[in-house]
Amino acid sequence: MWYYAVPGARLQRGKTLAKTLLGEPLLLGRAQDGAVFALRNICPHRGIPLSYGRFDGREIECCYHGWRFAPSGACTAIPSLAQDQRFDLSTVSVQAYPAREEGGNVWVFFGGDAASAPPPPALPSGFAARRPDIYETVTLPCSIDHAVVGLMDPAHGPFVHRSWWWRSARSIHEKRKAFAASPYGFTMLRHAPSSNSKAYKLLGGAPETEISFRLPGVRIEHITAGRHEVVNLTAVTPLGAQETQINHAIYWTTPLLSLLKPLLRPYVRAFLNQDRGVMVRQREGLKFDPPLALIDDADTQARWYYRLKAEYARAKREGRDFINPVTDRVLHWRS
Repeated sequence: MWYYAVPGARLQRGKTLAKTLLGEPLLLGRAQDGAVFALRNICPHRGIPLSYGRFDGREIECCYHGWRFAPSGACTAIPSLAQDQRFDLSTVSVQAYPAREEGGNVWVFFGGDAASAPPPPALPSGFAARRPDIYETVTLPCSIDHAVVGLMDPAHGPFVHRSWWWRSARSIHEKRKAFAASPYGFTMLRHAPSSNSKAYKLLGGAPETEISFRLPGVRIEHITAGRHEVVNLTAVTPLGAQETQINHAIYWTTPLLSLLKPLLRPYVRAFLNQDRGVMVRQREGLKFDPPLALIDDADTQARWYYRLKAEYARAKREGRDFINPVTDRVLHWRS
């Protein structure tokens, strides 16, 4: 599937960035024409990372022997070849991963056939060509499954995110939210935000929000408040088996938030670090591989996630269309 790699702003023309995603060493870059690319960050000659070499916007030159490669991964030159030596450069290449830029973010495809997979999630109309107004990231010491389940867990807020600017222990009350199946995931249908979520009050008026989740681990919240909109994109990408990166990008049309941006960033960072802190503590128990209990309705979204993953894998193995296992339902919990 397509996984979030980096914000597009991190890749300047003629520059590259080394990053490990899904346990794979990648060289991300932006060519002189503005197109993004992703290659396996290993020279096929002697195995040195290509990120130690040079990139002029057209070719990557390995620092060891000067072998050069196009952003497509094709070998373009081997300087050590003598003039009369014949060698077919097409027999040498660096593995290339499909890469694309959507909503100011770079996504990389892992798998055999990008055309048969769902595309990167689209942002609401009007935000697809924009860069995020705020981007923050945090690395969690856990597998992607625990990161995703923690992301969609509706009951941890008053305990993990307890603070004067978000929620208090006394703010817990009953909630009912309507959910429906959506492409490769599910959506919490548009509703008024909970009264104990103080941050929404910055928008004024009567805000409404809709929250969607889709595989492999992308959450998009679309908030409307009068004529203004806020979009929160949270994408979970595994770096390795027990290390996962949470990427959080926020977009808005509200002038007030632009004025408050320097003040908002520390709160976004603090919010993400609260999640990281509890994951660090959770790791102490998970290392003993305990059986875990999931309950209705607070953990129903977690159950849906595991069913979505299993169905996607079965559909790929059997060569058939994906059948969404989520059914429309109203969930009821306290938080």
